[in-house]
Amino acid sequence: MSMFGTILLSVFTLCHLYVFWRGASVPMVARWVPRKLLVAAGAILWAAFFSARVYGRHGTGTLASIVEVVGLNWMGVLFLMFVTLLAVDFITLFGFLVPRRAPTLRGWALVTGGLLSILALIQGFRPPEMQSYRVALRDLPGEMEGMVIVAMSDLHLGSQLGERWLARRVEQVQAERPDLVVLLGDIFEARGRAQTEMLATLGRLSAPLGVWAVPGNHDFHRDGVSLNLMKQAGVPVLRDRWVEVSPGLVLAGVDDFTTLRRAGDSRDSLSLALTGRPPGATILLSHTPWYAERASSKGVELMLSGHTHGGQIWPFGYLSRLVYPLLEGRYEVGGTTVIVCRGTGVWGPRMRLWRRGEILRITLSGEKEK
Repeated sequence: MSMFGTILLSVFTLCHLYVFWRGASVPMVARWVPRKLLVAAGAILWAAFFSARVYGRHGTGTLASIVEVVGLNWMGVLFLMFVTLLAVDFITLFGFLVPRRAPTLRGWALVTGGLLSILALIQGFRPPEMQSYRVALRDLPGEMEGMVIVAMSDLHLGSQLGERWLARRVEQVQAERPDLVVLLGDIFEARGRAQTEMLATLGRLSAPLGVWAVPGNHDFHRDGVSLNLMKQAGVPVLRDRWVEVSPGLVLAGVDDFTTLRRAGDSRDSLSLALTGRPPGATILLSHTPWYAERASSKGVELMLSGHTHGGQIWPFGYLSRLVYPLLEGRYEVGGTTVIVCRGTGVWGPRMRLWRRGEILRITLSGEKEK
């Protein structure tokens, strides 16, 4: 198990123990659920998550998919119950403030966590919305006025989001009649389950100026299986390089900054990706929304990123923002417009709270809006 997996399992285990410990004090639970049954349920659910991380992630077939779906969605439910229980404990000073009412309040916290989980599951199953932006690029050639870019990020194709889901996303994209399509990383969950039809479906994406991608952190898992899948689907991946998709319009892409930092790789991806490019407007694709200031100093006019999922499940976004200040939406950094996609798919549980996934539709202009 990776370092991240070990940390995740440790945090999950502590949250698990806390939720069942506090849940056991709820009057309704204490009265109607035998202690042995509660312990057994906790052990089974913990094992479901552990199996999802170990067997579900690397196994194949229907059983592995079921294990993964159950275990990862339980992780989301547990998180929301942990948050609501902890909120009650803070308010009641862990029961010392109102010792008689605290157990009942914990019961309501569990109910609230359950209702939030249902809402998050509903949002997670809803199709991503098309989020539109209009961006002015000072060096955009006049003949490209009104050009449309459609971007998807963090599809995480695998056991939960498969070929049928992908086919509907391709239809959404193609309905916008884009001039350029970009994929901002974390396209596949590299678990050996990408059927041939999924690759064929992804290959149906098309645009006059091409379909281009950059790698995300998940795309480097298992020796870059996902990158090979992208190649098989006919989607070129920009790894620390640029391409002139049309005279006067440069598209540059970098390897994932998060992956480079974790690996201790000190290469200057931005310089590698931007050096020697021809004059004109430059659009940078970077899975992780870091180093926008440096990109701006190098003349990048538009930077497109993903990775953060917008926090995916509230209130996790508050923690994510500590590491990724550009969490979701549009930002102006120097002379660069940065747009961070909150993710087209989901990672882990198929849950979102509060906002569903999105696909970006960006219309380019040569002049600033008045």
